[in-house]
Amino acid sequence: MLLSRVSRLSICVFLISAGGFDSPVAYAQSNHPLVDGDFIVPQKLETDEFRLRMLTVNDVVKDYDAVMSSADHLMAVWPGSGWPDGLTLEQNLIDLGWHQKEFQIRRSFAYTVVTLDETRVIGCVYINPTRKRGYDAEVYLWARESAIGSPPDTKLYDAVDKWLEETWPFENVAFPGRGINWEAWNSTPTGKR
Repeated sequence: MLLSRVSRLSICVFLISAGGFDSPVAYAQSNHPLVDGDFIVPQKLETDEFRLRMLTVNDVVKDYDAVMSSADHLMAVWPGSGWPDGLTLEQNLIDLGWHQKEFQIRRSFAYTVVTLDETRVIGCVYINPTRKRGYDAEVYLWARESAIGSPPDTKLYDAVDKWLEETWPFENVAFPGRGINWEAWNSTPTGKR
């Protein structure tokens, strides 16, 4: 199976097994909303350097440029996935449509990270459900290697971590590969969501 041909959301489901990890446990898809119906999902997060807002199909060209210019970095974010190798503009459009719909039905939340003038996509943030015991959600993020500093996504990570803590209803969010290493994450038991 070529993961580069599967939606980015699916990569969160399949990357662990494709990367030789224990089992496909990221479970990006869910039959249930990730947050309660009375929770008002934040439409944006804005700092003095960048803005997060819902990722939509309208972002396809700028998103594709950001993804392809950050391919080496992305392979480190999702080790063993091979993504985005072979990604086409058309497949990226499909991916963005999927992310947009999942956001609308509150099953997962993909945010694009853009410059304040909206002229350039500089990364993405994915807030997904998880079946890992002790965690409410799992979050993946990335930024263009040249966009925000060194390492490129440190400021983004700090802002998102604080935003999740202050604004979202989660008690314990995991940042696999960052806040928890892959070995520890993969050995964390799963349960029902």
